[in-house]
Amino acid sequence: MLLYIVRRILMLIPILVLMSAVAFFLIQLPPGDYVSFRIQQLKMSGVEVSDDEAERLKLQFGLDKPPVARYLWWIEGIVMRGNWGWSLQWNKSVNEILKERIPMTVAISLLALIFSWSLAIPIGIYSATHKYSLLDYLFTFIGFIGVATPGFLLALIMAWLLFSQLGFSALGLFSRDFMDAPWSAAKAGDLLKHIWLPLLLVGLSNTAGTIRVVRNNLLDELNKQYVTTARAKGLSEWKLLMKYPVRMAINPLLSTVSWVLPGLISGTILIDIVLSLQTVGPVLLRATLAQDMYLAGAIVLILSAMTVIGALLGDILLVLVDPRIRFGRLAK
Repeated sequence: MLLYIVRRILMLIPILVLMSAVAFFLIQLPPGDYVSFRIQQLKMSGVEVSDDEAERLKLQFGLDKPPVARYLWWIEGIVMRGNWGWSLQWNKSVNEILKERIPMTVAISLLALIFSWSLAIPIGIYSATHKYSLLDYLFTFIGFIGVATPGFLLALIMAWLLFSQLGFSALGLFSRDFMDAPWSAAKAGDLLKHIWLPLLLVGLSNTAGTIRVVRNNLLDELNKQYVTTARAKGLSEWKLLMKYPVRMAINPLLSTVSWVLPGLISGTILIDIVLSLQTVGPVLLRATLAQDMYLAGAIVLILSAMTVIGALLGDILLVLVDPRIRFGRLAK
């Protein structure tokens, strides 16, 4: 097991290098560059830009160099100095932008995942053990509504209801008075008043599908021969359920940690935009549209790293939950 983990960690290096190259060059595939995007914005606002000024902007942002040279400079800065580059659109260090956005994004994503699983797994177990009961039909109906309803639409409805009925603005993670204020007990309390809605919406976007996965897998496990044998030996129903079938039924959840974690970040961009959240999602969208290659490349690289690390964590959790899974050679 330890040798397997070490091998997987060593494999992360070439995988992340390859992912960084793919992300960096894909962003530059559309015609034009950030200077072209900036010039178009200026012309739309009525400002004319001469050819000499456009050339000066390209020299300023290093866009006169070939893409390979820009990529090598970017990777060298990350590896040697921890410098993720300079955001052309924000005109500030990428490190500074990530420092402002990443902690809150990761906190919301992890808390939303915990909330989703804490809600979905018990409901899925109940639905499977009380098949075709009234509550099973109710949970199934709610689950289908949850899958069919876009998260951003639910965010719009909830934000409007809270403002119209309670006079509470759910936009952003902080009130205007605490937006730029230093951390304090009052600011933490203000964060708690605002963060529950994003957690609820992001968590619910994944809950409905998780309920169906747990229910269907548990129903399949309950029909297997080992469950019948365990019942025949007199094992209590609760102990039988939790010790064997449930552990097998949640295997798909653990194996999908690799894409659930980055999916919670990149898959809820519209929710983040609707609620004006200070997270990575809207920044990634803006950076991609503006071809801000260093900022967009850094965020995509972080999401790729979360995918690879999530796959490793999923494999380790599978071993702990399912004793049938083993890594390495079997002893002869």
